[in-house]
Amino acid sequence: MYEAVHAHPDGQSTVARFAKTAADYGYEGVVVRNHGDARAAYDPEAIREEYGIDVVEGVEIRADDPQQASGSVGNYRTSETIVGIHGGTNGLNRFAVEQPKVDVLAHPMTDGGDINHVLAKAAVENGVRIEFNLSGVLRESGGHRVRVVQSLRKLQEIVDHYDAPYVVSADPTSHLELRVPRELKALGEQIGFAPEFIEDGLAEWGRLAERNRHVDSESFIEPGVERGRYEEES
Repeated sequence: MYEAVHAHPDGQSTVARFAKTAADYGYEGVVVRNHGDARAAYDPEAIREEYGIDVVEGVEIRADDPQQASGSVGNYRTSETIVGIHGGTNGLNRFAVEQPKVDVLAHPMTDGGDINHVLAKAAVENGVRIEFNLSGVLRESGGHRVRVVQSLRKLQEIVDHYDAPYVVSADPTSHLELRVPRELKALGEQIGFAPEFIEDGLAEWGRLAERNRHVDSESFIEPGVERGRYEEES
């Protein structure tokens, strides 16, 4: 299982501090999902060697409109393993799920955003993971927390109905906000999510990273065709 984090300067903790805590908590990896205007400086290979945990280079694109987001996707797609869109408006949500080059639509239900059957079908068609962001459940209270839970349940109904791909994250900005997987599964049960649903959403970050690294490898040409594959089989 993997967690996707906002590290310094987008958060309070360094990538290394996140990695150490995540390794202690039993995670296999962390995805660094800093916004494009607050990139972190770190050596993923050195951190992997020191803490024995995968460090995935990523970005969460924050844009004012789809046109601006489109330019950023083009800029980051070749350099980042995981590319996400900071959603929450209907325009950016729609843009994200219609782009095969986008991996994750992050927190789509915030700021008045919504996911409907049209967007869910587009996410399926383009392989865009829709995020179940648990930060509002963990760190909000009162009426706002109730609304967050309601929006997550609505999102689950749509994702389940259309079998749309998804990820789960507590969206920590500090290593102190990291939660062990069993705590997130217990939290999920409290708000109506099966433990397997939460676990699969955490694991999907790692599967996504593995797929994208393979696609970016020198041996990959296109689906089903890889350089050197036929020479080895002959």
